[in-house]
Amino acid sequence: MAQAKTLTMDDLLAEAPLSGMAVGDVVEGTVIASEKHEVWLDLGPRGTGLVVGREIEHSQDISPGDIISASVLDPEDDNGYAILSLRKVAKEKGWESLEERFGKGEVFSVTPFDANKGGLLIEVDGIRGFLPVSQLSAENYPRVSGADKDEILHRLNALVSRSLEVRVLDLSRRDNKLILSEKAAKREDTESKVAKMKVDDEVEGIATGVVDFGIFVNVGGVEGLVHISEIAWDRVDNPSSYVKVGDKVKAKIIAIDRDKLSLSMKKLMPDPWIEDAAKYQVGNEVEGKITRITPFGAFVQVTPAIEALVHISELSDSHVEDPASLVKLGETKKFRIIAIDSEAHKLSLSLKSPVRKKSEEK
Repeated sequence: MAQAKTLTMDDLLAEAPLSGMAVGDVVEGTVIASEKHEVWLDLGPRGTGLVVGREIEHSQDISPGDIISASVLDPEDDNGYAILSLRKVAKEKGWESLEERFGKGEVFSVTPFDANKGGLLIEVDGIRGFLPVSQLSAENYPRVSGADKDEILHRLNALVSRSLEVRVLDLSRRDNKLILSEKAAKREDTESKVAKMKVDDEVEGIATGVVDFGIFVNVGGVEGLVHISEIAWDRVDNPSSYVKVGDKVKAKIIAIDRDKLSLSMKKLMPDPWIEDAAKYQVGNEVEGKITRITPFGAFVQVTPAIEALVHISELSDSHVEDPASLVKLGETKKFRIIAIDSEAHKLSLSLKSPVRKKSEEK
């Protein structure tokens, strides 16, 4: 069996760098000189260190006499200097700072330096990260009709170079991943505002987005939605014909879901259905126009606000297979009111002969 070689002191000195440093070591030194493209460090017994080019962390304000840390890239170059990196150490410190902020749930300011269609690009403590569109606050979220990507990017570009309050949502030093959230930074503030609100409160906000299905409204930092069905009592085909982005909007809260509001504009206005229905009683005869025919009956426009139903069972005293065999689209007929449900906005009509009481028949 071969014996292991015994290393002498000369062997050990030959294998170790003369400076006593190895690649990846973090060393501390005093700045001798600092210029735009190079920084010289006095490393004491370890000699002199040099930081050049992109390895200089320009975010640091470095002056002669400062004591700073650097990472070793090459323990000794051909000229006998240690080649160092400030950027690598700064990045490690950046990760440590971000991990601490993440653990504490700290809120801090960032300034995006660029944008793409998915969100904002940021840099924190030398670490590049991302603030997704979905994590923007209600006031900054780009509500765009039809999800026009070019318009979204235009809105996001307006946030570049603006200071935003954020929290770390997710990070991984190993995967070089940093995700920030403006929404999370404002969560406590939003929840405290929502806690002071209740259903039926009348509120005022600013329209932040007008889309096919409704209007988004920023109510003092809380996001609200006026669904298309809650914009007006009349049929609404295009929400943008009622409100433009930036307009003030008055509405009533009809539901609260955690940190979001469901709003109604029409509930601040008199309900024309109720006003019209108040003129009628069960048994009254009314005239109406057939607007729709379905397998279960026909719909009749009684007033501009009231569309009533004649169920198939109320079209005739005889059995009816097809409503279209008795009524035609667009024709006007006289009907009898058989039920009024003001809460559900339902008026029921009949074409059948009224049932006479026995006392009336005598």
